[in-house]
Amino acid sequence: MTRLLAILILLLIGLILASLAFGDIPLSWRELFETITGSPEASLQNVTIIFDLRLPRVLLALLVGAALATAGTIALAVMRNPLAEPGVLGINSGAAAAVMFVIVLLQDPPGALLPAAGFLGAVVMAAAVYLLSWRGGTSSLRIILIGIGLSSLASAATTFLSTFGDIGDVQRAMIWLAGSVYDANILKVRLLFFWLIIPLALAWISARELDLIRFGDNTARSLGQRVDLIRGVVILLCTLISGATVAAAGLIGFVGLVAPHVASRLVGPSHARIFPVAALIGASLVAAADLVGRVIMAPAQLPAGIVTGLIGAPFFAYLLWGRRHVR
Repeated sequence: MTRLLAILILLLIGLILASLAFGDIPLSWRELFETITGSPEASLQNVTIIFDLRLPRVLLALLVGAALATAGTIALAVMRNPLAEPGVLGINSGAAAAVMFVIVLLQDPPGALLPAAGFLGAVVMAAAVYLLSWRGGTSSLRIILIGIGLSSLASAATTFLSTFGDIGDVQRAMIWLAGSVYDANILKVRLLFFWLIIPLALAWISARELDLIRFGDNTARSLGQRVDLIRGVVILLCTLISGATVAAAGLIGFVGLVAPHVASRLVGPSHARIFPVAALIGASLVAAADLVGRVIMAPAQLPAGIVTGLIGAPFFAYLLWGRRHVR
């Protein structure tokens, strides 16, 4: 475990340095070192590029990736389904519908309103899924089925609304919804960091409860767990974490599915081990996706959400193929 964490941290450090060095204006490793260490030989241009543009971007990518991986770990445990991820709660579709509604309603909404609308839409949709699945208690199957149904309804509403919006505003919304950290700044990084501290800490503290609930409701109850209460609390944590990442970076898919699965393969089923490993893998995935999106078609940039989709879609197919053979 210690060796694995060390390897993942070294990988993450390498991605951070590469993200700071490569872009529209590539920097040599010497220039990067001089700028980071505050050498008098560092040019003002390089200082601006690294500290004002690239560093906030990579920090936001790390926070988003770690948060999505944590939320995905919670979703997998609570739903007890290997194909589950935070989107099952309707978070993604709710955010998309809310953003499109604001654009159509206000015509030219201020930029700061889109993240707020996305967060509110994610929270409202997740609450609706949970409340509608309540029948004297909840079950993972009901949550999944209702989540799929409401997500389809919200997606249809998003498509319907997009036909009435101004084409420029709709294109801006679609770019935002594709998922990207291109507009990162230190203020946004700080806000997301302080928002995530408590939910992430509580999620990691709940590792033992997630270990129990993963065995099924009856088994967990026989071991003294208040299943409905725990499920409600961890779903709330998942919603707060995912909603914040949607507000900060749009819809970056598949990280919450890929990172927990890879982590569980590496360290086993214990959530106390899965959480830190999944967080590092998720952070690495989003940082790598943003780096690839910036350099593969430079000066044009691919949103990180598109790159993670290119990685996650084959992984999703692999999971489906594995389930087919298990049957």
